[in-house]
Amino acid sequence: MSVLFNHGLRHELIYRNPVQWVRQSAKRKKIPAVLEIKEVRSLLGALAMRERTMVLLDVVTGLRASELFGLKWVDIDFIKNEVSVTRSVVMQVVGSCKTEASQKSVPLDPVLARTLRTWRDHTKYKAAGDWVFASPFSKGRRPYWGQSIMSSQIRKVARGVGITKKIGWHTFRHTCATLLRASGADIKVVQELLRHAFCRVTLDTYAQAVTEQKGERTVRTQVDRRQLQQQRDQCHALHR
Repeated sequence: MSVLFNHGLRHELIYRNPVQWVRQSAKRKKIPAVLEIKEVRSLLGALAMRERTMVLLDVVTGLRASELFGLKWVDIDFIKNEVSVTRSVVMQVVGSCKTEASQKSVPLDPVLARTLRTWRDHTKYKAAGDWVFASPFSKGRRPYWGQSIMSSQIRKVARGVGITKKIGWHTFRHTCATLLRASGADIKVVQELLRHAFCRVTLDTYAQAVTEQKGERTVRTQVDRRQLQQQRDQCHALHR
């Protein structure tokens, strides 16, 4: 049923999917795929500018897909180097974020900031009120349809560079969390970066670790000043 309504949305026959908010079981049916750093590097190196910017932003910040495509240029502060997450876009419907914790600002690594500046110079939709990933098919009135780009572009490129895992937008968020934990980031740092309301959610959902770096690490404090450093280390690792 939801697929039919989504088809209508794509062709602008309707403007809302009435079954998108139907409550389903919160239990995860399977563990999402996680990409290793070398796989992320290969993927980024093969993607075109638009998709490369999307994937880099997602895998470094851990934004949810709805938050990624809900970004406007006004949300990105290039002076403070941070991203304000204030809205989400689900099935082209603009709404509020998932939780109150989701609305916290996300630190922006300088390398990532330069990538976003380059994309802003490239896109024709660069005004403060424009979507960061505005779709020319709607003349910039709406952002791109994320799942369409994933299936028609990113997955094809991923297969072309030898990535056989089934990936989706959540793969990059899950990869972000897992690489942070594998590099020794405190669970509180990961929680703050992913903007989970509770540490338990972070532990239960993102307990998977890179095989050669599995193991428990001591949870430390002083979260705020370590967030950007953890993100910076991860961003630089992807650009080596």
